[in-house]
Formats: sequence, C-alpha cells, structure tokens
Amino acid sequence: MSNEGNSTSGCPLPLSDYPRILLAHGGGGELMHRLIEDLFIPSFANGELNERHDGAVLNIGGARLAFTTDSYVVKPLFFPGGDIGTLAVYGTVNDLAMCGAKPVCLSAGFILEEGVPMDTLRRVVDSMRGAARASGVRLVTGDTKVVDRGSGDGMFITTAGIGTVAEGVAVSPSKVRIGDVVLLSGDIGRHGIAIMAKREGLAFETAIESDCAPLHGIAGDLLAAGIGIRCMRDLTRGGLASAAIEIAETAGVCIALEAGAIPVREDVRGACELLGFDPLYVANEGRFIAFVSPGDADRALAVMRAAGPDDAHPARIGRVEEGRPRSVVLTNMVGTRRVISRLSGEQLPRIC
Repeated sequence: MSNEGNSTSGCPLPLSDYPRILLAHGGGGELMHRLIEDLFIPSFANGELNERHDGAVLNIGGARLAFTTDSYVVKPLFFPGGDIGTLAVYGTVNDLAMCGAKPVCLSAGFILEEGVPMDTLRRVVDSMRGAARASGVRLVTGDTKVVDRGSGDGMFITTAGIGTVAEGVAVSPSKVRIGDVVLLSGDIGRHGIAIMAKREGLAFETAIESDCAPLHGIAGDLLAAGIGIRCMRDLTRGGLASAAIEIAETAGVCIALEAGAIPVREDVRGACELLGFDPLYVANEGRFIAFVSPGDADRALAVMRAAGPDDAHPARIGRVEEGRPRSVVLTNMVGTRRVISRLSGEQLPRIC
C-alpha cells in the first residue's frame, strides 16, 4: 500500500472505505489495484482470472478462445486522433491481441444520457463501424440503456470481444522469465496528453494526437514470425509504469527499465513538464510492451518496425533481471536506479 494516507502494512482496507476513496481519487492507481486484489479476485477466483491478463484464454469444445471486456468513459467524447467509439473498438481488439488472439467479434453496450444529440451518437457509431472494419472484426450483439439527464456524461460504452488463439500460443504474465528482453512498440504519452489538452482547452506549438490504433496486426506478425513471446501488455490506464508493475508482481520478477531508451516525443515531454506529469504514467491507446526471449529480441524489434507506423520508433527498453522480486527498477540518464511504484491516485482521470 502506498504510504500516502494509509498504512503500508499491506492489510486490506475495510470495504466500507472503498467507495469514498475511489470517488476521491478517480478510481485508479494503487487504490483500484487494492480493490481488485482484496474484493474481486478473492470473490471470483478461478484459474483464468488468477492469470491477471488482459483477457481470459478458454478451451471450449476443442477450440481455444480469448475473451475480454472493458468499459469506456472518456471525457471529452471526441479528442484529437479519435473518439469514444474508436477507443471502444480498438481497446477491446488490443486486449485480445495481447492474449495472442486473432480478434473475431465484439459486443457493445451503450449507456446514453437523456438528451444526448442524435448527431453525436451517429458520429460515434460511424467511428465504431470504421474501426471495426479496419480491425477485421464484426459487432454481433449489443444493448442500449438511457439514464436520466445529468447521470451519464453524454455516453458510456462497454464492449466485450472474442478471438481465436492458435495451438502452441501461450502469452501471459506468468510466462515471463529472468533474462527476457523488454521491447516497447513506440513512443509513449500521446493519448493522455491529447485528452488533457482537449479537456482543458490547452494549445501547444505542435498538435498532439492520440495514438489510438489497433495492435492485432503487429502482435500477429510477431507470433507468425515464430518469436518467443512470453507476454504482451498494452499501455492504457496508468501507462508504461503501471503495466510493468502489474507484470512484475504477477510473474514475481524484477523488471529493469532504462529511462534513456524509452521514446517520448519532445512535444509530449514538454507538455508533461508543463503540466507536472510523468510520461511513464500517462495513458496510451496504441502502444504495448513485449517480453521476449533474449535470442529473439533483435528479430522482434525488426518486426515491430516493419509492421508499425513510421513515427512510432519501437525500442529495447530493459530486461528481466535478478533482483528484488515483484519490483520495477528504472535507471535514469546518469545511472541512478530507483524503484517505481503505482500512483496512489490516478494521474489523468477519465482518459479511456
């Protein structure tokens, strides 16, 4: 537990405290982690859930299927580089891809606030249709509910997805081993800064757009190349730091990252400095980290460069090493090492 406001003993908070705390902190970071670990996982514990992955891989009738679900409450609904519709489709497609799956179909549940303009809804639906077409998936079922004016912030969307997993593919945090190399698919921080700039009416010298994009193409190319991928994780809420911490804790390993190797665009870095944010914790919607066997690292990086956008700049950013288990260590530009931890709250609320 963070030392901000509560004991560091690791004892669960009384469940009655969580609603108040989550409202105060925006529902993210260390407090959300504790809620998941202290309530949801013990309540629903099973082999698939205990993997703590972006989705569950299930054996059903002889077929291997990946299944995932997510909710999208981004504010504002439209932002540079995307909107809540593209976010909902790509976010679920990406979670399936991180399980080593080929995305097949999605469901969508819409919670609409009374009075939301029909043009707004139509624009979001059009975005979802285009994103689904670009991702090669079908939206096959759904649901719609309307809530009272003032209760829904315009629109919330929940999506679930199903994908197929080929025999022999086993991508999971529990597969990470000492010696594995950590690869990053591209520069970080664009999505969160794009949302904040739009929300607060900020203008920077250069336009910063969200990196919102599907990742199944790159992930599929890595698998098709026969690269020894242990784990993949997209860097959404909580950014690179939170994703690395989650994997380190699940795998029981020490992940060592090199700050100088992590690509951050200068305009994004400048915006983070101006606003007091750490790019390591800023959300992304089109980036992921991959843990690969040492002998496959160079080939995997070449695949990322060939399959990704030209401006992404994939990089080798660290490795899994002997050290304090369940930790992430960052080496800065002058060689100083420090352990990085979860935020006690959420750095940028309502970004996905």
